[in-house]
Amino acid sequence: MQDTVVSCPRCGAKNRLKPDAGGRAPASGRAPACGKCRSPLPWVVDGTDIGFRRELEVPVPVLVDFWAEWCAPCRVTAPVLEEYAGELAGRLKLVRMNVDRNPATAGQFHVQSIPTMILFRDGRPVETMIGALSKNALRERLTPHVG
Repeated sequence: MQDTVVSCPRCGAKNRLKPDAGGRAPASGRAPACGKCRSPLPWVVDGTDIGFRRELEVPVPVLVDFWAEWCAPCRVTAPVLEEYAGELAGRLKLVRMNVDRNPATAGQFHVQSIPTMILFRDGRPVETMIGALSKNALRERLTPHVG
């Protein structure tokens, strides 16, 4: 697995996040923090069918984005989700699930259209959104769950 480099939204420092053996970043299972200023970093990981349940075992809500490389609305939604995850650094984890590479998890949650985003709290789905959303629409749907 490859390290991920994330820029701190507060001080701009580059931070290298090392994945654990299952491919998750960071290895500790806690939200990543900047090595320079200790501010929370955006927590964005690529999920897999094998490690999906472990991705949900964190103390913050987890937004799972089911997407595919060939999907134009998914490509429009991805930067919106990453920006939103940056704004909620330390309070939200974003897990990106490529449905072509991870069909079992998509099937388990009956994902029939992409992009589909499902918000999990304590390992259980609490909100499902289908289709491309603006950041304002995303914020409106998720604020009651994330704060």
